[in-house]
Amino acid sequence: MCRTGGVPEPAGTGGEASTDAAFTALLEDSVEDLYEYAPCGYLSTLMDGTIAKINSTLLDWLGLDREAVAGRKRFTDLLTVGGKLYHETHFAPLLRMQGELRGIALELRRGDGGRLPVLVSAVIKYGTEGEPLLIRITVFDASDRRAYEKELLHRRQEAERARAEADEARRQAEADRARLAEALAVLQRSLVPDSLPAVPGVETAVHYHTAAPDQLGGDFYDLFPVAGDRWAFFLGDVCGKGPEAASLTSLTRYTLRAAAHHDPDPTSALTTLNAVLHERYTADGDPRYCTCIFGIIEPGGQHGPTTVRLASGGHPPALVLRSDGSAEFLPTPGGLLIGIVPGAPIGTAETVLAPGDTVVLYTDGLTEARVGAGRDDLYGEDALHAFAADHAPAAPREAITALTGLLQSFGDGLDDDTALLALGVPAAPSPLGPETGHAS
Repeated sequence: MCRTGGVPEPAGTGGEASTDAAFTALLEDSVEDLYEYAPCGYLSTLMDGTIAKINSTLLDWLGLDREAVAGRKRFTDLLTVGGKLYHETHFAPLLRMQGELRGIALELRRGDGGRLPVLVSAVIKYGTEGEPLLIRITVFDASDRRAYEKELLHRRQEAERARAEADEARRQAEADRARLAEALAVLQRSLVPDSLPAVPGVETAVHYHTAAPDQLGGDFYDLFPVAGDRWAFFLGDVCGKGPEAASLTSLTRYTLRAAAHHDPDPTSALTTLNAVLHERYTADGDPRYCTCIFGIIEPGGQHGPTTVRLASGGHPPALVLRSDGSAEFLPTPGGLLIGIVPGAPIGTAETVLAPGDTVVLYTDGLTEARVGAGRDDLYGEDALHAFAADHAPAAPREAITALTGLLQSFGDGLDDDTALLALGVPAAPSPLGPETGHAS
């Protein structure tokens, strides 16, 4: 016999009352059990990301102990390197702006070093006065979805191979596309300097990789003199591709140049750019933004140190190759995307370059290049740091040459534009004067 709804009636209960009692007992789950052993992961963090509470389901997925996580780790400590970068530049700023995010694809690091693909939703809990108190996060295992996506990718690759067998009309279309790419390349070159100026006492080198010849990229850089014997430089990446990205790139470059001539302080320059982009786009309901790192280098000449001051808005940290063979990042924590919110915080850093030291700026096309047999992993900052340490010390041109070779080694895993800019103090005085390299 079955109860209404298809639930079997427990045998030997002796009546309807006993049956109801047995059925009710099946549903008596405590709130704590529902939280701890839910079919998805739950965690709550403070506003700075510190994990305050985490359920057993997520701990089991990751192979971690509660004592090692709660109150000791931040949410970003559970993420891969690429996930940390995405969290800093996209996830956290959008969550603070919107109050919630849903279905964000990330990867978590397991205790055994493996990776767990997940879908993450987050919501901010506010107090009675509207102040943010904590962040509640739900995590769903997306391993099966990843396998499904791989299958879709495989099918897509098969379709692309089939389309390679084109007829004369297709070949004509490719010829038209080549002519368009040539025109776009000319326009792309107009968005960056033709060459870098010679800086007394400083060597420079630059490289720009265009991932898609039929699309205008959004990476940019520049180097120019400001007040005194100081020189301003910047490098960044605007959102999007195509003509809209080109327009944003042009506005960004000339705004930074004008701001630097008015006040060469790096933080002031990025603050001005943030105000311009926010007023021009976001305030009109069409948000566009960029990441950018802006610096001032003051050559020390033969007898003084060369100082570099940096400010960053959501951009990957600069990399310094030291003359002693070491390499280090110059973190600029706290900086948000430029143009998203008014008064966005700017991260800063400062260093001194000794003879033989080189500072390298790069866009995220480098660290987000996809590597591995299935192109499933990001190259990441850890690998970049190891690469730099293997090549230090290196003059700017040597550093850019090595990094250009690295970009070429990614093959089709390099699917984004990448800009590289290096500045360094010569290891020894050169009778030929400062050296400037430029590649495209």
